[in-house]
Amino acid sequence: MTDWFIQGGRVIDPASGVDAVAHVLVQGASITAIGLDLECPADAAVIDAEGCLISPGLIDTHVHLRDPDTSGHHEETIATGTRAAAAGGFTTVCCMPNTTPALDSTEVVNHVLQAPASARVFPVACGTKGRAGLEPTDIHELVAAGAVGISDDGDGIADDSVMARVLQDVQKAGTVFMQHCQDPAMTQGAAMNAGAIAQSLGVGPWPREAEVAMLQRDIDLNRDIGARYHAQHMSVAESMDVIAAARAQGQQVTGEAAPHHLLLTEEACLGGNTMAKVNPPLRTQADVQALRQAVADGVITVLATDHAPHPASSKAREFQQASFGMSAIEICLPLYREALIDSGAIDWPRLIAMMTIEGARLAGLEAKGLGQLSPGGPADLTIIDPDAQWTVDTPTFTSMGRNTPFSGRALRGRALATMRGGQLTHATLGDRLDSGIEPAA
Repeated sequence: MTDWFIQGGRVIDPASGVDAVAHVLVQGASITAIGLDLECPADAAVIDAEGCLISPGLIDTHVHLRDPDTSGHHEETIATGTRAAAAGGFTTVCCMPNTTPALDSTEVVNHVLQAPASARVFPVACGTKGRAGLEPTDIHELVAAGAVGISDDGDGIADDSVMARVLQDVQKAGTVFMQHCQDPAMTQGAAMNAGAIAQSLGVGPWPREAEVAMLQRDIDLNRDIGARYHAQHMSVAESMDVIAAARAQGQQVTGEAAPHHLLLTEEACLGGNTMAKVNPPLRTQADVQALRQAVADGVITVLATDHAPHPASSKAREFQQASFGMSAIEICLPLYREALIDSGAIDWPRLIAMMTIEGARLAGLEAKGLGQLSPGGPADLTIIDPDAQWTVDTPTFTSMGRNTPFSGRALRGRALATMRGGQLTHATLGDRLDSGIEPAA
């Protein structure tokens, strides 16, 4: 196994508070030392990281890997999705349970955990059997098998009594519930944000209240239960007030934002652009600003891609019938830079915290040493050129899904190398690398 000497980069480890130019020595699967006074071992491969950031390996707690899939659609696999994750700088992903069959049994959990992958993959299992919202799963059993969270993502659990039982089991199991906040009674036939653009396109309107109502319902149910609760892919300003109020009352509530909700508005759907059709839908500029402010204020603590790959055929339809979602994991880092750093909302250390240690804490991965750079800990790290300029070129995506409204967009910032357990899983280092070593599969 190759030893590595990563020299002269700006090491940012929010978990320990380190933010300094230093060298990083990796021997075997572990980080051996971090500092400026290190000597390079004679047999180590050297990476010149001058002008780059060295961060803990990025963590994405909301990814759709579409695996297993017995439907024959084959929109993504664990292998292709994790190669795409590595290309985006991620060493760890948490995959959502809307698979076929659904991730509601120990057998499916084991399938995910045992599949070959280019990143560490941790399953988020179903809260209800078949994600049907009717009968809770055996949450204790799923967590014991390796699930790091519980969710019916793709759908919210609408029945109050079922949701209360799920929250009780989540609390007893010591895990977290990740909610897709969407009241289905309000979104029958909905396709995009309710407003003038939806009306002009003749598509079903999606009211903002559908998100807020379920979020508030859950927080009310959870007040006396005390489960850890995470609101996924928030999209409207009012939700920020609900989360802030719940936290002020002592509830363990966290919120998440995806890159598209921090950059785009419903206007991206003009002309029936199905690449901009997502769930929850793109909202207004006021909502974009509210989400950015919530990140700055610490109301939103986790950034996650909601990577949702689809084949071209499912987007090449009328807007009302097209699939929801976009492929995001390979391009999210510079999108977050544009939305949050370039706008002045936060700085690089906070952005990296929201993409590393915050996600590790959410999914209970901190105890595994993930989301942090620590001597003796796993050598999971990402080398980022914060000023690399490039353009989104969807034919070059590693993911099977090339569905994104950001095609052709000029970006700034890129992961040059991704290392998991001391092995390069992605590298575009050029002459920064003194060896001909190729990234591991």
